[in-house]
Amino acid sequence: MTHAVENPLHHPEVHQASLPGYVASFVITIGIMTAALWLTEKGSLSAQSLVGWTSLLALIAILIQAYWLLHMNWSKAQVWHTVAMVLFIPLFVVMIGLTMWMFHGLYQRTAITMPSGMRTAPAMHAATGGVATTTKEAAKAA
Repeated sequence: MTHAVENPLHHPEVHQASLPGYVASFVITIGIMTAALWLTEKGSLSAQSLVGWTSLLALIAILIQAYWLLHMNWSKAQVWHTVAMVLFIPLFVVMIGLTMWMFHGLYQRTAITMPSGMRTAPAMHAATGGVATTTKEAAKAA
């Protein structure tokens, strides 16, 4: 059991909260997310490299928010919150991963494949009188 505190403002969790800490966390996180957006918009990285860098920046942002906003650390007042989060993270990753795997498998089993004649653009399909042609044949006909 926890010990009773007469004045709630003297509780250790209340003393951890501070406006400068919250503002610093917010500003740093906005900076990290802006850097990730810039990397994405720039488009100079390969797809794998882009996923790696944005994942790294997201992990850094999560750690900053966990420490400064959620006050997760190994202090006596916060150790159970931290332990709960550490035990939750693998469960969350497995749950999301298995869900993605399940939907990927369902999509492969149930996705309707379109006939090859229907894969042309609707305007080209209408211009040829409903007969599907290739782009070169449509250009010659026009």
